[in-house]
Amino acid sequence: MNKNAILFLFLLPSMLLAQNISLIKGAITENMVVNDSLQETFSVYLPTTFDTTQTWPIVFVFDMEGKGKQALSMFKDAAEQEGYVLATSNNTNDTISLSRNILIANRFLNAAYDLLPLQKERAYTAGFSNAARFASIIPNFIKGIKGVVSCGAAVGNMEILSSKNPFYFVGIVGREDYNFIDMLETRKVLDRLKFPNQLLLFDGGHKWPSTDMITNALRILTLSAMTKGKTPKDEQMMTASYKLSLIAANTLFSDEKPLLAEHELSEMIRIYNPLMELDSLKSILKQVRKTSSFRTKRRNQNSVLLKENFTKEDYVYFLEEDVMTYNYNNLGWWIYQMDELDKLGKSASLYNKQMSHRLRGYVNALIEDTIDMIASDDKVIDVEALTFLYMLKTATEPQNFVYYLNIISNSAEVEDYGTALFYLEELLKKGYKNKTELYALEHTALFRITPEFNTLVEKYLNSARYDIMVD
Repeated sequence: MNKNAILFLFLLPSMLLAQNISLIKGAITENMVVNDSLQETFSVYLPTTFDTTQTWPIVFVFDMEGKGKQALSMFKDAAEQEGYVLATSNNTNDTISLSRNILIANRFLNAAYDLLPLQKERAYTAGFSNAARFASIIPNFIKGIKGVVSCGAAVGNMEILSSKNPFYFVGIVGREDYNFIDMLETRKVLDRLKFPNQLLLFDGGHKWPSTDMITNALRILTLSAMTKGKTPKDEQMMTASYKLSLIAANTLFSDEKPLLAEHELSEMIRIYNPLMELDSLKSILKQVRKTSSFRTKRRNQNSVLLKENFTKEDYVYFLEEDVMTYNYNNLGWWIYQMDELDKLGKSASLYNKQMSHRLRGYVNALIEDTIDMIASDDKVIDVEALTFLYMLKTATEPQNFVYYLNIISNSAEVEDYGTALFYLEELLKKGYKNKTELYALEHTALFRITPEFNTLVEKYLNSARYDIMVD
């Protein structure tokens, strides 16, 4: 038997005995049953150092798209290094109500507590994007969650936060992520409510952070537990971690990145102030803030952030107006805005480049949220509004073929073959090659037997399914 595999049938509770499942250290065990009466399952990761003679901290990693194992995998190496158990539900998702997701999460958490020897006072939630928002809401409804690791998303609902029920919020976000400004604003609110919090930054957009960033987040939670006496202080770990952070700050300053250096130093003070004397670190921070380079770059960044907020307000206003009036004439304005973002992306200014990425991500997320809202209408779906939004998406995300296909389908359904032909050719010009999918497209049965349809297919894909016959 693999030396890393341990059969817990004689050590763990009756729940595991009933399932007849062995948990393997250093690997993800899938499809654990929450209880016998529900079709709900979860997955677990145990670090290779796991044993049942002690209790363990746990991170409940959430996903809202049916990819729980993938989300768990993103935390696996960090959990191994920092000594955390991981678990994820296979049933939370965006297609059901918040209340149902909370109930699912509560049952899942209780099942994990019953199954494993866990430190309930060191239980945390985590996730990416929408799942991170959900993870940040859970402490307000389920007691005992002490912290949240939120990747690429601000707190899900600021209005329900209470200073009587604080939790440790560790945010991780790329400086090109469209949620970057929201994360900065979240920090201000959390500070005002006296919630302990950290904000870890990396270069990149709306994507999962690196293992090193996630490892750092878990280490911050461990240091916080040491501060509160929830786990013994490890002086060697504290010192090593402090030195690594200080080296990182010095490297950033040497690389002429004073804003990031200042941010790193500020985060260090938040983390280590309860654990050690930091007079020298505070002195270094003051020196960085006095440099002309820091002041100039902070002023430039603040100017860009202000402009970005105004632009986002324009996007929200015009999108709402255009959707309500089906304002196809304003598609040119949106195309112009994307051209302007392209120019910003080629700017010599780093802050302009980052703004370009954030605004493009923001406008795409804004349109997609509007599509989801209209498509989920329980009464009557506004097909024309959806078609307008699909057209808009071909301007803001021209290489995403699904929106061209949606336009073709909707237009063919109402026999607007002129629009359908235009977007069919635009789709084929962009390099679309899936002829099978094209000939199976919903609502196009009559459209795809027309000579015009097949002429375009033959022109761009070499052959058409139907003969082209013109009187």
